[in-house]
Amino acid sequence: MSHDARLQKAVLAELNWDPSVPAGHIGVTANNGVVTLSGHAGSYAVKYAAERAAARVDGVRAVVEAIEVQLEDRFKRGDEAIASAIVERLSWDTTIPHDSVKAQVEDGWVSLRGEVRWHFEKDAAEAAVRPLAGVVGVINHITLKPRVDVTDVSNDIRTALHRSWFFDGDTIKVSVDGGTVRLTGSVDSPHDRMVAERTAWAAPGAVKVENMLEIV
Repeated sequence: MSHDARLQKAVLAELNWDPSVPAGHIGVTANNGVVTLSGHAGSYAVKYAAERAAARVDGVRAVVEAIEVQLEDRFKRGDEAIASAIVERLSWDTTIPHDSVKAQVEDGWVSLRGEVRWHFEKDAAEAAVRPLAGVVGVINHITLKPRVDVTDVSNDIRTALHRSWFFDGDTIKVSVDGGTVRLTGSVDSPHDRMVAERTAWAAPGAVKVENMLEIV
Protein backbone atom coordinates (compact mmCIF):
# COMPACT_ATOMS: atom_id res chain seq x y z
CA MET A 1 0.00 0.00 0.00
CA SER A 2 1.38 3.42 -0.96
CA HIS A 3 1.99 6.21 1.55
CA ASP A 4 -0.92 8.25 0.17
CA ALA A 5 -3.25 5.25 0.37
CA ARG A 6 -2.27 4.67 4.00
CA LEU A 7 -2.75 8.36 4.75
CA GLN A 8 -6.17 8.39 3.12
CA LYS A 9 -7.17 5.37 5.19
CA ALA A 10 -5.87 6.97 8.40
CA VAL A 11 -7.77 10.22 7.79
CA LEU A 12 -11.00 8.33 7.06
CA ALA A 13 -10.49 6.37 10.27
CA GLU A 14 -9.98 9.61 12.25
CA LEU A 15 -13.14 11.14 10.76
CA ASN A 16 -15.10 8.01 11.67
CA TRP A 17 -13.59 8.03 15.17
CA ASP A 18 -14.49 11.66 15.93
CA PRO A 19 -18.11 11.74 17.19
CA SER A 20 -18.49 15.40 16.13
CA VAL A 21 -17.96 14.43 12.47
CA PRO A 22 -20.71 12.39 10.78
CA ALA A 23 -18.28 11.28 8.08
CA GLY A 24 -20.61 9.39 5.77
CA HIS A 25 -20.77 12.21 3.21
CA ILE A 26 -17.13 13.35 3.37
CA GLY A 27 -14.61 12.11 0.82
CA VAL A 28 -10.84 11.99 1.34
CA THR A 29 -7.98 11.96 -1.15
CA ALA A 30 -4.24 12.22 -0.46
CA ASN A 31 -1.39 13.32 -2.68
CA ASN A 32 2.15 13.68 -1.32
CA GLY A 33 0.85 14.38 2.18
CA VAL A 34 -1.75 16.93 1.05
CA VAL A 35 -5.22 15.76 2.06
CA THR A 36 -8.31 17.04 0.28
CA LEU A 37 -11.71 16.82 1.96
CA SER A 38 -14.77 16.91 -0.30
CA GLY A 39 -18.48 16.14 -0.17
CA HIS A 40 -20.96 17.89 2.06
CA ALA A 41 -21.73 18.50 5.72
CA GLY A 42 -25.03 19.24 7.44
CA SER A 43 -23.64 22.23 9.33
CA TYR A 44 -20.65 24.56 9.38
CA ALA A 45 -19.61 23.13 12.76
CA VAL A 46 -19.25 19.67 11.19
CA LYS A 47 -17.21 21.08 8.29
CA TYR A 48 -14.85 22.80 10.75
CA ALA A 49 -14.54 19.68 12.92
CA ALA A 50 -13.66 17.56 9.88
CA GLU A 51 -10.83 19.89 8.93
CA ARG A 52 -9.44 19.83 12.46
CA ALA A 53 -9.69 16.02 12.62
CA ALA A 54 -7.80 15.58 9.34
CA ALA A 55 -5.03 17.95 10.47
CA ARG A 56 -4.43 15.79 13.57
CA VAL A 57 -3.41 12.72 11.57
CA ASP A 58 0.29 11.93 11.51
CA GLY A 59 1.76 12.42 8.03
CA VAL A 60 -0.70 15.11 6.92
CA ARG A 61 1.28 18.07 5.61
CA ALA A 62 -1.68 20.24 4.59
CA VAL A 63 -5.46 20.07 4.37
CA VAL A 64 -7.43 21.34 1.37
CA GLU A 65 -11.00 21.83 2.52
CA ALA A 66 -13.62 21.58 -0.26
CA ILE A 67 -16.62 20.49 1.81
CA GLU A 68 -19.91 22.18 0.93
CA VAL A 69 -22.30 23.04 3.75
CA GLN A 70 -25.80 21.76 2.96
CA LEU A 71 -27.93 22.69 5.94
CA GLU A 72 -30.41 20.18 7.21
CA ASP A 73 -33.96 21.53 7.21
CA ARG A 74 -33.99 21.73 11.01
CA PHE A 75 -30.93 24.03 10.93
CA LYS A 76 -32.12 26.46 8.26
CA ARG A 77 -32.66 30.03 9.48
CA GLY A 78 -33.06 33.45 7.86
CA ASP A 79 -30.29 36.03 8.16
CA GLU A 80 -32.27 38.15 10.61
CA ALA A 81 -32.80 35.18 12.93
CA ILE A 82 -29.11 34.26 12.70
CA ALA A 83 -28.06 37.84 13.51
CA SER A 84 -30.37 37.93 16.53
CA ALA A 85 -28.96 34.63 17.80
CA ILE A 86 -25.40 35.92 17.40
CA VAL A 87 -26.13 39.08 19.38
CA GLU A 88 -27.60 37.02 22.21
CA ARG A 89 -24.83 34.42 22.12
CA LEU A 90 -22.05 37.01 22.25
CA SER A 91 -23.76 38.83 25.12
CA TRP A 92 -23.75 35.60 27.16
CA ASP A 93 -20.08 34.75 26.52
CA THR A 94 -17.94 36.14 29.36
CA THR A 95 -14.69 35.64 27.40
CA ILE A 96 -15.70 38.27 24.84
CA PRO A 97 -15.54 41.94 25.94
CA HIS A 98 -18.99 43.52 26.00
CA ASP A 99 -19.99 45.32 22.78
CA SER A 100 -16.56 44.73 21.24
CA VAL A 101 -17.73 42.53 18.34
CA LYS A 102 -20.32 43.23 15.64
CA ALA A 103 -21.70 40.71 13.15
CA GLN A 104 -23.03 41.01 9.62
CA VAL A 105 -24.97 38.12 8.07
CA GLU A 106 -25.59 37.52 4.36
CA ASP A 107 -26.98 34.24 3.01
CA GLY A 108 -25.83 32.44 6.15
CA TRP A 109 -22.27 33.79 5.93
CA VAL A 110 -21.23 35.67 9.07
CA SER A 111 -18.64 38.47 9.04
CA LEU A 112 -17.27 39.43 12.46
CA ARG A 113 -15.73 42.86 13.05
CA GLY A 114 -14.50 44.78 16.05
CA GLU A 115 -11.41 45.20 18.20
CA VAL A 116 -10.25 43.17 21.21
CA ARG A 117 -7.08 43.01 23.30
CA TRP A 118 -6.26 39.29 23.06
CA HIS A 119 -6.25 36.73 20.28
CA PHE A 120 -8.16 34.23 22.44
CA GLU A 121 -11.03 36.74 22.55
CA LYS A 122 -11.04 36.86 18.75
CA ASP A 123 -11.09 33.06 18.62
CA ALA A 124 -13.83 32.92 21.27
CA ALA A 125 -16.11 35.13 19.19
CA GLU A 126 -15.74 32.86 16.16
CA ALA A 127 -16.20 29.73 18.27
CA ALA A 128 -19.40 31.17 19.73
CA VAL A 129 -20.90 31.75 16.28
CA ARG A 130 -19.67 28.62 14.50
CA PRO A 131 -22.25 26.11 15.84
CA LEU A 132 -25.33 28.32 15.51
CA ALA A 133 -28.16 27.05 13.32
CA GLY A 134 -28.20 28.59 9.84
CA VAL A 135 -24.51 29.52 9.75
CA VAL A 136 -22.72 28.22 6.62
CA GLY A 137 -19.41 30.06 7.10
CA VAL A 138 -17.59 32.59 9.30
CA ILE A 139 -15.17 35.32 8.20
CA ASN A 140 -13.29 36.74 11.18
CA HIS A 141 -12.21 40.36 10.59
CA ILE A 142 -11.77 41.17 14.30
CA THR A 143 -8.54 43.09 14.95
CA LEU A 144 -6.29 43.29 17.99
CA LYS A 145 -5.52 46.48 19.87
CA PRO A 146 -1.79 47.29 19.66
CA ARG A 147 0.08 46.87 22.94
CA VAL A 148 3.35 48.54 23.86
CA ASP A 149 4.86 45.88 26.13
CA VAL A 150 6.60 43.91 23.35
CA THR A 151 10.24 44.07 24.48
CA ASP A 152 10.37 40.55 25.89
CA VAL A 153 7.80 38.94 23.59
CA SER A 154 10.38 36.87 21.72
CA ASN A 155 11.86 35.41 24.91
CA ASP A 156 8.40 34.81 26.37
CA ILE A 157 7.34 32.79 23.33
CA ARG A 158 10.56 30.74 23.29
CA THR A 159 10.07 29.94 26.97
CA ALA A 160 6.45 28.90 26.36
CA LEU A 161 7.46 26.66 23.44
CA HIS A 162 10.15 25.00 25.58
CA ARG A 163 7.50 24.20 28.21
CA SER A 164 5.50 22.22 25.65
CA TRP A 165 6.33 18.57 25.07
CA PHE A 166 5.35 19.04 21.40
CA PHE A 167 8.50 20.88 20.42
CA ASP A 168 12.24 20.60 20.30
CA GLY A 169 13.16 24.19 21.05
CA ASP A 170 16.01 24.12 18.53
CA THR A 171 13.70 23.61 15.54
CA ILE A 172 11.62 26.79 15.95
CA LYS A 173 13.00 30.32 15.66
CA VAL A 174 11.08 33.35 16.94
CA SER A 175 11.57 36.95 15.81
CA VAL A 176 9.53 40.01 16.72
CA ASP A 177 9.11 43.31 14.89
CA GLY A 178 6.80 45.62 16.83
CA GLY A 179 3.73 43.49 17.49
CA THR A 180 4.40 41.09 14.58
CA VAL A 181 5.73 37.67 15.59
CA ARG A 182 7.41 35.53 12.93
CA LEU A 183 7.85 31.78 13.42
CA THR A 184 10.40 29.98 11.24
CA GLY A 185 11.88 26.51 11.28
CA SER A 186 10.15 23.13 11.19
CA VAL A 187 7.60 20.97 13.00
CA ASP A 188 6.34 17.43 12.55
CA SER A 189 2.66 17.98 11.65
CA PRO A 190 -0.03 20.57 10.85
CA HIS A 191 -1.29 20.09 14.41
CA ASP A 192 2.12 21.02 15.86
CA ARG A 193 2.25 24.03 13.52
CA MET A 194 -1.15 25.15 14.80
CA VAL A 195 -0.11 24.67 18.45
CA ALA A 196 3.03 26.73 17.90
CA GLU A 197 1.00 29.54 16.35
CA ARG A 198 -1.50 29.46 19.20
CA THR A 199 1.39 29.67 21.67
CA ALA A 200 2.74 32.75 19.88
CA TRP A 201 -0.68 34.42 19.90
CA ALA A 202 -0.84 34.05 23.69
CA ALA A 203 2.11 36.41 24.16
CA PRO A 204 1.30 39.92 25.45
CA GLY A 205 1.96 42.40 22.66
CA ALA A 206 1.38 40.01 19.74
CA VAL A 207 -0.97 41.61 17.21
CA LYS A 208 0.04 39.49 14.20
CA VAL A 209 1.64 36.06 13.81
CA GLU A 210 3.39 35.08 10.59
CA ASN A 211 3.57 31.30 10.72
CA MET A 212 6.33 30.26 8.31
CA LEU A 213 6.98 26.88 9.96
CA GLU A 214 7.58 24.03 7.53
CA ILE A 215 6.25 20.52 8.08
CA VAL A 216 8.95 17.86 7.73
